[in-house]
Amino acid sequence: MSLYPKVRVDRLLANLGYGSRREAQDFIAAGWVVLDGVALSDAGQRLAITPDLTTRMRVQGAPLDPPAPLTLILHKPVGLVCSHREAGRSLYELLPSRWRRRVPALSSVGRLDVDTSGLLLLTDDGGLLHKIISPRNHVAKRYLATLQQPLRGHEAAVFAGGALILEGDTSPLAPATLETLSSTTAHLTITEGRYHQVRRMFVAVGNLVIALHRDRIGELDLPADLAAGSYRRLSPAEESAVFANR
Repeated sequence: MSLYPKVRVDRLLANLGYGSRREAQDFIAAGWVVLDGVALSDAGQRLAITPDLTTRMRVQGAPLDPPAPLTLILHKPVGLVCSHREAGRSLYELLPSRWRRRVPALSSVGRLDVDTSGLLLLTDDGGLLHKIISPRNHVAKRYLATLQQPLRGHEAAVFAGGALILEGDTSPLAPATLETLSSTTAHLTITEGRYHQVRRMFVAVGNLVIALHRDRIGELDLPADLAAGSYRRLSPAEESAVFANR
């Protein structure tokens, strides 16, 4: 018995966004879907979704897109939103257009607002998404904040105290860690994901964030060689790093 799930070829292609099942059947009839060097002829053939399938299978001459589950690490630039429903350019425009039609869909693991850059994960694995964003798991997120005014020296104690209640909230924030880098720059590490939390925290201590960049989730750092607007598949070691030391 195979350890890997099996799926019809036409359904696989449709789920990966190549087109409808009818269009996938047309691809197969045209000889555009090749497995192990041989063109497939039966759209109903069931294939095992093995880890090497992307290297064994080609569609219109290109390697098959990665089947689910797929998790990406992305360097989000300023100016893009993280939701299909928000106005403005979406980070999903950075991906191949057919990836926006994948089933299950790729979703951002938490959000960075339009004016925030940095490390973002995208996944179609609902279990992994909820494991990362659940407050119960205390996955830390570190931000580099550039501030309008110099730090006054009391901020670290306020953020670490666990008693700060932001305007509009009814419960205090979990303790957060502030590391001063210069008079107007600091790393702030939080374990929650409230609306515009970092910006609102600095407003609460009389300052404004003029630039914000997330550079770490758990113990996973934004790779130095991943340029703004670039992405790649998250490795198993990197996924483990997300949950290290929690």
